[in-house]
Amino acid sequence: MNTADPDRFSSFPVRLPRGVRSAWIALGYAGAIVVHAGLDQSVIASGGDVASEEWSQWRGPSRDGTAPSGDWPNTLGESALRSEWSVPLAEGYASPVLADDKVFSVETRDKTEEVVRAFDRRDGSPLWEYVVPGAMKVPFYAAKNGSWARSTPATDGSHLYVLSMVDVLTCLDAQTGKPVWQVDFKERVGERVPAFGGVSSPLIDGDALFIQGGFAVTQVDRKSSESRWRVLEDRGGVFGGAFSSPIIATLAGKSQLVAQTRSTLAGIDRESGEVLWSTPVKAFRGMNILTPAVAGNRVFTATYGGGSFCFEVSRGPEGFSVEPVWQREQVEGYMSSPVIIDGYIYHHGRDKRLHCLSLETGETRWVTDEKFGDYWSMVANGSRVLALDEDGTLRLFEASPESFRLLDERPISDEPTWAHLAVSQGQLFVRGLRSMTAYRWGD
Repeated sequence: MNTADPDRFSSFPVRLPRGVRSAWIALGYAGAIVVHAGLDQSVIASGGDVASEEWSQWRGPSRDGTAPSGDWPNTLGESALRSEWSVPLAEGYASPVLADDKVFSVETRDKTEEVVRAFDRRDGSPLWEYVVPGAMKVPFYAAKNGSWARSTPATDGSHLYVLSMVDVLTCLDAQTGKPVWQVDFKERVGERVPAFGGVSSPLIDGDALFIQGGFAVTQVDRKSSESRWRVLEDRGGVFGGAFSSPIIATLAGKSQLVAQTRSTLAGIDRESGEVLWSTPVKAFRGMNILTPAVAGNRVFTATYGGGSFCFEVSRGPEGFSVEPVWQREQVEGYMSSPVIIDGYIYHHGRDKRLHCLSLETGETRWVTDEKFGDYWSMVANGSRVLALDEDGTLRLFEASPESFRLLDERPISDEPTWAHLAVSQGQLFVRGLRSMTAYRWGD
């Protein structure tokens, strides 16, 4: 189709509370959004970069759950961590992301549409909102976790990239909420919406955007919205659509995209899309959910029904290869992505316990006696780790291979907190099921 033809489209809603006016974009919407581009490329041509320490994407600056610099106190008490503001939202699990003076959120409203919103990070005042029509229901056996927005956006400070549950990728002007382009993967690749919806979080890389959408790993041109390459197509149906999100890592001397599909872990050349290496990853019904963690030339992941896996990537005269280093079938993963500190993996498992594993050998150094909630989002700062439980409890522990050293814990939300913590410039953002709250470390 001619994605630049304005006659192909009819209007869709954009709300700008501060009076910013934008051109209504022609978009033919009859139960599904179609692909369009060429809307206002001048606002994306120059690009933009947020500070390298800003929490601008899934799991933070490096997508590994590592916080920007700054000391954290020994306690989570009111004097050390105080609430600044809170705003009500509709349901959603997408994590907040930050750029300059703004914090962005995504929610599913009235079971009919997804709403992207921008707030002033100083006081929570609303700046703009943008609506993507369409919603979906996940399969009945996953319904307990809701059919709400899950994919965390990514921003470069000038633009915001959002994947909706109905597998629509949208680029917005971060200052105004004005749409720049939109891609409906259903239209582009001729497939249905994944059974569990669009879940993977976009990754910005120069003038490119990586996304696990449309039943494959795809590179999209950030300026034109065109797909540059598409690899690792999956099976579709209930086994289609990624749960995990890609990262960029240097393995065997080469910077590459590391992506995990429902069945496969792989390294991909960022420019060409060539699959450099790949290995199957065992999981029950393709439940490869967490984001892989990289340290040196090793990649760690864990799956529901498969266990924990450590692979090593090497490079020889014939190219790249990947070999299993160790596997622990009894230490299964679920949804929590790990953090790696000083050669040890801190992994919240399917058994709801926190495990400390040696990256070198896979040995379990310790496992907590206590069972926690189904999900933890963890943020490491040096040897200290903040962990937000899905039951609304925030914990602070000292990472040590000797024992679990809990420093403090505090109930911080009366709502489920499945979204990942966002931490930056002395602030913590907690996304409850129907709210977002900003906290600040004390003086």
